Amino acid sequence: MSENQSHTGEGLFKSLKNLTATLVSIVQTRLELLSTDLEEGRERLISLLATIFVALFCLCFGLVLLAILVVVLFWDTHRLLVLVVLTGLFLSLGGVLSVMALRALKTMPRMFAASLAELAKDQQEATYD
Repeated sequence: MSENQSHTGEGLFKSLKNLTATLVSIVQTRLELLSTDLEEGRERLISLLATIFVALFCLCFGLVLLAILVVVLFWDTHRLLVLVVLTGLFLSLGGVLSVMALRALKTMPRMFAASLAELAKDQQEATYD
């Protein structure tokens, strides 16, 4: 009888050890996935910000030069009208682009979406077991 109890104790200890190893492995995998999500998100953000900055600089500089060109072309006839029209155009375009940027920010994918999906899948599997 004592041999049977020690055998059962060893089996239980081995089972707990395996369960602990499995849990540690699951946590490690999820942390690695979370780390990867953070790294990808950071790289996308930096790339996006750099691209936006360069694009805005070029567009603004080009628009200023275009406005100067148009004003110089109409200097003798309708310079004030041209300045008013260009100002209205730039302000309208800026407003439309601002609204588009806000919509794009609101529809951005959630950060850690892959990690959250994996955790939900793990939770479902745990519920069914």
